Amino acid sequence: MKHSETLSYIKTKNLSNLFFDESNYSSKTPLRIDAFAMDDKTKMKLIAKHFSEIMNILGLDLKDDSLKDTPNRVAKMYVKEFFSGLNPENKPKLTLFKNRYNYKQMVIEKDISFYSNCEHHFVPFMGKAHVGYISNGEVVGLSKLNRIVDYFARRPQVQERMTIQIANELRDSLNTEDVAVVIEAKHLCVSSRGIKDDTSITTTSALFGKFLDMDTRSEFIRLIEK
Repeated sequence: MKHSETLSYIKTKNLSNLFFDESNYSSKTPLRIDAFAMDDKTKMKLIAKHFSEIMNILGLDLKDDSLKDTPNRVAKMYVKEFFSGLNPENKPKLTLFKNRYNYKQMVIEKDISFYSNCEHHFVPFMGKAHVGYISNGEVVGLSKLNRIVDYFARRPQVQERMTIQIANELRDSLNTEDVAVVIEAKHLCVSSRGIKDDTSITTTSALFGKFLDMDTRSEFIRLIEK
């Protein structure tokens, strides 16, 4: 069995299973080498300019009180909020603590709410992340798990990559291979356009270390479904 396993499936009326081989997909967000050569102020100025052009092409009246500040609002939202996770300076700093209680079972933070944006259509997808790990001698404050999820969500994203990125970050930061991540999300690119299916949920998972063991995996799934 491979050291890691990534499973993606879509819950629909007719359940279908799609399997993703991690070796065929890069877990890094595709960025240019000069992605951070420009400061945020300059980025917002340019985004506002280009978004104004999009609005003009659509025939919107930018002199209208309701629309005149929209380009600046969108630019600030993109740089400071929606896509702030692109900037590594915004990466959460994790403080680890010694596992003084010698706790050897899994730690789970479930139902972590997140909002992200599909990189294919630049429309939101949102849902819940469930994160588990088994300590290798150190533990982390629970809120830091939420912050890691939020950091990787705040960028143009695909759910499969986001799942792997969160798992890899926890493996590196917690110095343990025993990590599990499950993400359940609703994609507006599916519900609001194209097929317009507003009932389907996409679920992805990344399992490593002891979570590849069938009993450990089953316990994790049982606990996050309670």
